[in-house]
Amino acid sequence: MKFAALLRSAALVTAVALIPATTATMAQVDGRAGPEFAKLFAVFQRVKASYVEPVEDDVLIRGAIDGMLAALDPHSAYLDGGDLQRLETMIDGNYSGLGLSVVMEDGAVKVVSPFKGSPADKAGIKAGDFITHLDGTLIYGGSLDDAVAQMRGPSGTSIKLTIFRPGRDEPVEVDVTRGVIELEPVTHELGAGNIGVITVNEFSADVGADVFSAWQDIKKEAAGRVAGLVLDLRNNPGGSLDESVALADLFLTDGRIVSQRGRARGETMLYDAETVYRGDMAEGVPLVVLINAGSASASEIVAGALQDHRRALIMGERSFGKGSVQSLLPLGPDAALKLTTARYFTPSGKSVQEGGIKPDIAVPQISDPDFALRQKYQTRESDLRGHLINELGIKDEEMESDSIADPRFQLTSAQLEEQGVKDFQLHYAMETLRRTTKSTVALRPAKR
Repeated sequence: MKFAALLRSAALVTAVALIPATTATMAQVDGRAGPEFAKLFAVFQRVKASYVEPVEDDVLIRGAIDGMLAALDPHSAYLDGGDLQRLETMIDGNYSGLGLSVVMEDGAVKVVSPFKGSPADKAGIKAGDFITHLDGTLIYGGSLDDAVAQMRGPSGTSIKLTIFRPGRDEPVEVDVTRGVIELEPVTHELGAGNIGVITVNEFSADVGADVFSAWQDIKKEAAGRVAGLVLDLRNNPGGSLDESVALADLFLTDGRIVSQRGRARGETMLYDAETVYRGDMAEGVPLVVLINAGSASASEIVAGALQDHRRALIMGERSFGKGSVQSLLPLGPDAALKLTTARYFTPSGKSVQEGGIKPDIAVPQISDPDFALRQKYQTRESDLRGHLINELGIKDEEMESDSIADPRFQLTSAQLEEQGVKDFQLHYAMETLRRTTKSTVALRPAKR
């Protein structure tokens, strides 16, 4: 039942769109592949007969499947057991653990991002950290399922994490007490000067409706008219394609939001404004969207749509650059294939694959004492082994930012802390909105 519910809700743009098992996109095996299958079977038989220890059939078959998909791109995968449970948790769930989004990268467990307010977040674990040991036991080279299972556990129990932080010479050891993690995809607050802030941590179910509700709450809390709104999509790795469309639709009155183009019939789809919500819910209110290198996929769809329509000023750092769509293909009652089936494009026809979304105003997170080191070792889609190539052929140097020091961003993290600024990017966005008028780019209509 849970797996069926998961499939019904999984139109994800980490990206994942659901395709029934009976779809015509399940290609027939080319007859010319027969000799290649013979090679595969020959290897299987030789390993079974000659390997130094007995090997179960399911181990070899799973290894062959994983290797086949790994040869395609970093995002295609076979999902069962713990993998499907993690996907279910991402969509709608809660669990006892540390509150970390992690991936396996070259045999190492890498932190994509800690959930805001989670035990991991409070313990100071940061995006980009590599977890090498759990309670003193090396986990490098093991499975992601095993590592996640060890990190989860009863609320109130603790675990010691040994972390390699790029740029640091010595590993960091952190004791983290597990807690009940209730995923909170949308949070909001009202800042000084009647500037609203809505943070979207992931694109799980009902995010569009949750953002709409948050906006209504902000208007009630404001003493008079809301002067501006910050939509914070930093470190948001993506999620539901439908919810990314719904969120962008909240701020647009017409026009294209995103298009996806694939090789198979039915994989080319267009998504327009006014499909989910009618009108701009915050009409007349200046909007800033915050992104960084952790903003991927669904986050980039929203940022790209609002940027192309000139509805928002995009601020922060260049996004991750994941411009592909994965389809979830059921394989029986408790397994599925997550397969890359399409690329997506912003309203102007731009693919964010590799290049990402470039902010209108680049604002570094100088309140982070590790910012310089983190930038040096930052990982984006273009750094992943086997990533899809941008169809437009954009050269790497054209995606790099210049190295000229900006006089606006010369304060140190210690100096900012003395001023009470803990999040410089958010602070800068709110200060910008306090000075914003209706003639600014954040409200300028796109040329038709």
